[in-house]
Amino acid sequence: YALHPFSGKKIPVWISEYVLAGYGTGAIMAVPSGDDRDHAFARHFNIPITNIFGDRYTGDAAVSDKNVTISGSDFVTGMDVKAAAAAVLNALEAEQLGTRKINYRLRDAGFSRQRYWGEPFPIVYRNNVPYAIDEPGANLPEALQQLPVELPHVENYKPGPEGEGPLANVTDWLLVKDNDGATLKRETNTMPGYAGSSWYFLRYMDPNNEVDFSDRKATDYWNQVDLYIGGTEHAVGHLLYSRMWTKALHDLGYLSFDEPFKRLVNQGMIGGSSRLVYRISGTNKFVSAGLKDNYATDEIHVDVNIVDGVELDVEQFRKWREEYEDAEFELENGKMICGTVLEKMSKRYYNVVNPDDIVNQYGADTFRMYEMFLGPIEMSKPWDTKGIEGVHRFLKKFWRLFNDEQKGWIVTDEKATDAELKTLHKTIKK
Repeated sequence: YALHPFSGKKIPVWISEYVLAGYGTGAIMAVPSGDDRDHAFARHFNIPITNIFGDRYTGDAAVSDKNVTISGSDFVTGMDVKAAAAAVLNALEAEQLGTRKINYRLRDAGFSRQRYWGEPFPIVYRNNVPYAIDEPGANLPEALQQLPVELPHVENYKPGPEGEGPLANVTDWLLVKDNDGATLKRETNTMPGYAGSSWYFLRYMDPNNEVDFSDRKATDYWNQVDLYIGGTEHAVGHLLYSRMWTKALHDLGYLSFDEPFKRLVNQGMIGGSSRLVYRISGTNKFVSAGLKDNYATDEIHVDVNIVDGVELDVEQFRKWREEYEDAEFELENGKMICGTVLEKMSKRYYNVVNPDDIVNQYGADTFRMYEMFLGPIEMSKPWDTKGIEGVHRFLKKFWRLFNDEQKGWIVTDEKATDAELKTLHKTIKK
């Protein structure tokens, strides 16, 4: 048992695999009424569950909402969760029973890969002791001290012996001679993708500098990236690494700023309108969408290119996949109607629209402008070509301002008339 620090009550100690040993001290105070995993654990082992949420806790599931008032909990009764946590910490410190501590969720990032692709490390080994290539301990000729260390040309990318990377197979690159003729071995691991992607924007400021990654005058002039547009999936990868990289370089005195990006915009996804067919479970018979409730059916995504609106081309469907060659169909008013669902545009759902087809029909400018008219960049929206004709007509009308179908190009370099200037300035004012 463990003793409750305030009430002195005996609390049973349980060992569970879902508690992470590396989190905090490896021991946690379980609150079954407020945590799903604790609740399931307590229910499974018939551990008494103390209700600290009053009427909000029904006994069926934990209360995941943290915007609640604590009840039945001594001196924190009536407080919200945040205030109660602060009060408990203050009381523990006042009674000298414990101290508050910040648990960081960051972990050390693995920085080596056992693969060919990637920047080689400028490291050599002498008697299994690593040295940077420009260290006195390496004692390398000046030609071998130059950065960057470049990858050798290889014919195959198979792993090296004992789990090493492919570079371990390239012996004429792997083994080098020092100034005394002794043989040293290069590091065979390579750097991860984020070794370069974490600071490429800094290198763009001074790309031809052969001494520094970027001159301080250049980084002071160009400063941070003004606008970064990228998907939310980068939040725990590229963006995190870039911030760490920038802050480290700032702390070392190489940069005047400690944040890489001034503004971040997460673009939304273009969704696709998928088409579904309904197969009677355990058979190879398909029923039209309006009849599916009469049977136990399985939903199957079908290629949107063999569907006209919502009507399935049955013969194309039979040719689409071998297992559907002998498929049977129960039609609805002579038609095989598909179900529709809006979801992520993906090959897995067979709802991908080939942009080349749009470009071939309307041109790249229409395609680009129509994408902008779909809605704000941050918003996810379904792909729909209903309005693309209007955008195409607008661009053709705009083009006729400069190019007459009969006369050809009508733009001149002549000085604008007073009337033309008046029209121009009225337009600018608007």
